[in-house]
Amino acid sequence: MAQKILVVDDDPAIVKLLVRHLGAAGFSVVYADNGSEGLILARESKPDLMLVDAEMPGLDGHAVCRVIKKQEETKNLPVVIMSGKLVEEKDILSGFEGGADDYVVKPFSLPVLTARLRAVLRRYEAVVKSETKLKQAGIELDASGRTVKVNGKSAELTRKEFDLLATLVAHPGRVMSVNYLLETVWGYDPADYNDPGTVEVHVSHLRKKLGPKLGKLIVNVLGHGYKFGA
Repeated sequence: MAQKILVVDDDPAIVKLLVRHLGAAGFSVVYADNGSEGLILARESKPDLMLVDAEMPGLDGHAVCRVIKKQEETKNLPVVIMSGKLVEEKDILSGFEGGADDYVVKPFSLPVLTARLRAVLRRYEAVVKSETKLKQAGIELDASGRTVKVNGKSAELTRKEFDLLATLVAHPGRVMSVNYLLETVWGYDPADYNDPGTVEVHVSHLRKKLGPKLGKLIVNVLGHGYKFGA
């Protein structure tokens, strides 16, 4: 399942541009043209990240961010503020003080924006992995202790095998592309390194260590990537 970005901006041209570009980059995109609707969608559509414009009538991006970070239901939602006018140091500091995870100045490069959104998402995934014990289908991962049990017995994994398994198990059923895994698990820039063999070899090792039954749960979706679960 693609990660979902919620775009909130009152400029239809910007929204159209972002929806097209982020969609092409592999994200699912929902959008709103005002802050109030953005808050509703943040609760109802369960996005993975919100990208909100700082200057909007009514609830502006700074206000939206503060509300998002104060409400229990949405406080863990990453928020990136974008702005073409509120770009002074005091404006940017105000955004961060209100809980923003990043602040992007317009006009921006779309590839750079996408990279920054991915970086924010990776940071949140790292926090989730570090604070969570993951249990799926007889596999138990303790991210803080970096230990794995398979059907109650300890399994010895290398660091990257552990990170790869944790990434897959944390999102059962979600197909993750090779480029995404190389970027998230190994920290490679897919523009410079996108050899699928790296992921393939680690998946092969993981399957052997998990055993025939559980190893089959790491599924190669031909032409798309890998997922955990049938």
